[in-house]
Amino acid sequence: MHDTGTGNTGNTAQPSRRTLLAATAGATAALAAAGPARAAAPDDSRLRALVSRMTLEEKVGQLFVMRVYGHSATAPDQADIDANLKEIGVRTAAELVAKYRVGGIIYFAWAHNTREPHQIADLSNGIQKASLELPRGLPVLISTDQEHGIVARVGRPATLFPGAMAVGAGGSRSDARTLGRIAGAELRTMGIRQDYSPVADVNVNPANPVIGVRSFGADPRAVSALVAAEVAGYQGCGVAATAKHFPGHGDTNVDSHTGFPTITHSRELWERLDAPPFRAAIAAGIDSIMTAHLMVPALDDSGDPATLSRPILTGILRERLGYDGVVVTDSLGMEGVRTKYGDDRVPVLALKAGVDQLLNPPDLDLAWNAVLTAVREGELTEARLDASILRVLRLKSKLGLFRSPYVGQGGVDRTVGTRAHLAAADRIAERTTTLLVNEGRLLPLSRRRHPKVLVVGADPASPSGTTGPPTGVLAGALGALGFTATALPTGTAPSAATIAKAVAAARDADAVVVATYNVTASSGQKALVEQLVATGRPVVAVAVRNPYDVAQLPSVPACLAAYSWTDVELRAAARVIAGRVKPRGKLPVAVQRADDPEQVLYPIGYGLSY
Repeated sequence: MHDTGTGNTGNTAQPSRRTLLAATAGATAALAAAGPARAAAPDDSRLRALVSRMTLEEKVGQLFVMRVYGHSATAPDQADIDANLKEIGVRTAAELVAKYRVGGIIYFAWAHNTREPHQIADLSNGIQKASLELPRGLPVLISTDQEHGIVARVGRPATLFPGAMAVGAGGSRSDARTLGRIAGAELRTMGIRQDYSPVADVNVNPANPVIGVRSFGADPRAVSALVAAEVAGYQGCGVAATAKHFPGHGDTNVDSHTGFPTITHSRELWERLDAPPFRAAIAAGIDSIMTAHLMVPALDDSGDPATLSRPILTGILRERLGYDGVVVTDSLGMEGVRTKYGDDRVPVLALKAGVDQLLNPPDLDLAWNAVLTAVREGELTEARLDASILRVLRLKSKLGLFRSPYVGQGGVDRTVGTRAHLAAADRIAERTTTLLVNEGRLLPLSRRRHPKVLVVGADPASPSGTTGPPTGVLAGALGALGFTATALPTGTAPSAATIAKAVAAARDADAVVVATYNVTASSGQKALVEQLVATGRPVVAVAVRNPYDVAQLPSVPACLAAYSWTDVELRAAARVIAGRVKPRGKLPVAVQRADDPEQVLYPIGYGLSY
């Protein structure tokens, strides 16, 4: 059972004003009081003075961003203490900060960091207090992956927006900016100052298993515009945005979490396809850029992943593109960066390549000591560390962490998941649903002609913080719109018996809505749709992830692309099905024919309406 307020969360109470002043005295004494954090130019001489007073061990720690289990900085649940002892050798977030002096901490739902907004704020305050009370203590840069859509670490009651490909289907820079502004304001209120978003990858490969709908689309110009708009939204409210995954992860059929992808683009194609969104992010003043654990031989033929490539990170990103902000690795626990070198070499090689922040190594003690040893033995210079630490401190200063490291519970109540924010998310979602097929003008469904609706189909695990399952959310939304709707989940791989059950149920319905999820030629989902269509009942398919499903469903009379199975996108799809709103989304990727992938079935920009 999760705590739902400012009561007993296991955290220490919010620090008093006197405690805050005492804890921040060491850090703030070295910084002049400036105006608004995002408007103030960092005072490099004073930040350099902070660096000069650090021990070598403290410098090494500042380069790491680490996971930690628990809802509280000092009193996590016993299971989380046990997990921390096993993986990190400490009991709590406070002990992590004290032992390794880490510069950043990343929040995950699976690490039990993000139960609910008040608890998250308490956890953030507890981490800051633990760090600032240390000798020469510095504020911690707290981060998370809040992309929205299928990747979100902070769930309800925070506002959850459509994902990037849905926003790409909407095509509105204003909507992208609004998403960043609202989502950023909510994160900042909970003490999260760095968001690993937006995804700047151009998804041109339908078989991409790791990016897909996390990308704005396949048109580099459109992706660039939406990346820049979202960056402006986030950073305008004092949260560091992070463009990822440099130099581009959009054209691969290998997941870098589990393998080592290779991008075969030529240098010219990379410049034309992959580089523009990162150039746009840099022009928009992006605070941080995340690396990709993949090989691009045209940019570096050494066989090293981009995360460890000096030609890519220093030669191209720093020198050619002129970027001097923070460079953060993708998680160092991913297979793509561990294939060629051991976990002790990876952090050292990343720093030599030009990285500033080392994210989530699988073995922090090994990685931390490897960097320390590399400096002591002369492989890395202390000056090299200082350059990265200065970038990190500049970012912390820009974000106001020296001046105002703590957050208040009142801000959570005023900001997180407000009615206005939730309404904005619904409005944005309504502009993204894409109608691809509508034979005989089946849609919108009529409550008079189709009062009884059966909702069947895939129920993939619900994205973080959404209610789910998708069939239940769709049925509930249609019920609220005046239909008598029944949910019958059939899964992502329905058996013949499951299909027969759904077909029997369809005969008692006036219309059938089927949620599809990554349909293939041999998929049971395809057989399900075909047999439902054969009943003669009107069938509406809703692709709840990749829009490419429509190519495998030639017999379906109506098909919508929702781009994700989060509540906000499913509710919008239901309103389109019911005719409460008109479909306005346009495909941000091309859909190829299933029988001839060289031929385009639906081009970028395609979309029907009523």
